[in-house]
Amino acid sequence: MPTIAIVEDEKKIARFVAANLLSLGYEVKQYIDGSQFLEEIERNQFDLVLLDIMMPRMDGFEVLRRLRTVSDIPVILLTARSQSKDKVDGLNLGADDYLTKPFALEELFARVKAVLRRSVAEEVLEMTVHIKGVEIDRLRNRVFHRGEEVKLTQNEFSLLSELGKHLDQVVQHRELLQSVWGPEYGEEVEYLRVTIGRIRKKLKAAGATEAANQLKTYPGIGYALLS
Repeated sequence: MPTIAIVEDEKKIARFVAANLLSLGYEVKQYIDGSQFLEEIERNQFDLVLLDIMMPRMDGFEVLRRLRTVSDIPVILLTARSQSKDKVDGLNLGADDYLTKPFALEELFARVKAVLRRSVAEEVLEMTVHIKGVEIDRLRNRVFHRGEEVKLTQNEFSLLSELGKHLDQVVQHRELLQSVWGPEYGEEVEYLRVTIGRIRKKLKAAGATEAANQLKTYPGIGYALLS
């Protein structure tokens, strides 16, 4: 079963969540602060991280920022703050999902299952898609620009790959959210906006500006990858 790291300074919450995840068969490791978790990251293989934002010493945003320099492990942020800006900031830093406290266990379990499901390599329909010098390798879940790899997170790759499956077609927001994030999603349009923005930025940083410009936004409708 997948191994889940819980990084939460409120011990009662951490124990409660851990006990319920254990009851579902998951392996669980608990950390009371971000520094402790980051020290362990190289010695443990995690499939998912549940990361609290409001922690002393080092908040969840800083933990996520440091984590993303060494790993693309899926992360669900847990926080008492529900402001839209916090959600966007978390997504921009590479979070896969965001859950506001207090939350129902059923919702947490659904999000955990959805994120873990996304992290498993999707079935390959076409092995590669080529756009303006960029190769989307669906077999290896990797993207290359003129032979050099463009590092994308799993969500970023899945979204780009999904658009590549529907090349030159506009894919609606709901369809993209449910294909990439899972059937529980459909209204979280900011997830798409932020993730598309990160993909464009990474492609341009790799010199693939032409390919980045082929990612088209259709306001109120969806996105398309043009050949």
